[in-house]
Amino acid sequence: MKLSRPGFTVMFATFLSTAFLAVACTPGGADRDAPAPEQKGPVTITFWHPLKDPNEVKAVQGVLDKFHAAHPDITVKPVPAQDADKITQSIRGGNPPDAALSFNANSVGAWCSTGAFQDLGPWIERDKVDLEQIPAAVRAYTEFRGKRCTMPLLADTFALYYNKKLLAQAGYDKPPKTMSELAEMTKRLTKRSADGAIEVAGFVPFLGTYQSVAEHFTPSFGAKWLKPDGTANFAEDAAFSAMLNWQKGLVDWFGADKLTRFQAGLGDEWSAQHAFETGKIAMMVDGEWRTSFIKNNGGKVDYGTAPMPAADDRPDLYGAGAIGGNIIGVPKGAKHAEAGWKLVKFLSTDTAALVSFADALHNVPTTLAALRSPDLKLAKDPLFKPFLDVFAHPASSSLPATADGGAYLNNFGEFADKWQKGKVPDLAAGLKELARQNDSALKLGS
Repeated sequence: MKLSRPGFTVMFATFLSTAFLAVACTPGGADRDAPAPEQKGPVTITFWHPLKDPNEVKAVQGVLDKFHAAHPDITVKPVPAQDADKITQSIRGGNPPDAALSFNANSVGAWCSTGAFQDLGPWIERDKVDLEQIPAAVRAYTEFRGKRCTMPLLADTFALYYNKKLLAQAGYDKPPKTMSELAEMTKRLTKRSADGAIEVAGFVPFLGTYQSVAEHFTPSFGAKWLKPDGTANFAEDAAFSAMLNWQKGLVDWFGADKLTRFQAGLGDEWSAQHAFETGKIAMMVDGEWRTSFIKNNGGKVDYGTAPMPAADDRPDLYGAGAIGGNIIGVPKGAKHAEAGWKLVKFLSTDTAALVSFADALHNVPTTLAALRSPDLKLAKDPLFKPFLDVFAHPASSSLPATADGGAYLNNFGEFADKWQKGKVPDLAAGLKELARQNDSALKLGS
């Protein structure tokens, strides 16, 4: 089961949603209020979440039953299929749920900066919640400018999938570890028709193809999206130009026009016709959810998983990767905020709850204790284990939050699409102008 869908097209939709949120909600200050007093006696709270598949809804109820057993005075009424827009509308209308789960962490900046989600800091301090049990990359995407208005609840991590049969036919018995090896293997694994059309792609570098997006390539080069002051780092961090030059070198080898045609003929990403499952792609970057998709689809592909390769001059980055996750918090105006916080704390920090929820939804648990729990069944799956290792790697990274919903990623994605199609004559100058435009827009919107 997949919880989040990163990518610059999705990011733009998130930007629109969070921009609406920023207008709709009253700005909140940075000062921390004292936690709301505890309710006396039994209470029923509402919990909104975006899951709607019957098995997923059942998994939610299972973990809520665990919460009720630990807190018999609190009954939780789950409301499925609630997206960010519905949460926004409920806050704006003064009738929000007591706790809410969102797929996309890119809303954190807007939610924290506007006060749409309550500051969890006072509760965390009062209850002595150990945030060190959460990896640094995960802590980074669940807070904004030192204000924590959300906690993480399960994560997606990204790694390399490879078709064992196709690799063996090309003379390989293991996946690549460096980006130059990835490029070399891609060329040997690629098969073309007589007219040069791509029949099998060794790896697809064309941004926008399934999960081949910039934010899943940049961790291999150690790129940092933003500076400490929140401004764009595209032009000054050489890792961005290194990534883009590597990517375009492979695009040029394929031919951008041929990759465009190949992309247009690929099967739906969320079906059994996914090109990796049908043998049309030999290697790809994807999230941990694909392991369960292939199994549930009855897929016959014989495959392995491994960390994404690292830049040749950054062997220390091998084993790391991109992390994206889901967030849970207490909306502004919640009628039972204290009980809502208890649910947030339980779901995001209780080891047994996280382990059972992760196993049920086939996602990565978001605390180190849950990750290392002997009860985590996913850890015993050799195809899933690399994703757990990527999550725990100290060099793994996530996307930093911004008040505009992470519009920098959408801006970069549009630029990168022009670049890969040969419409950017000067990369250095283009990145510099991109950073200037990005920072100007961010300043105007602040």
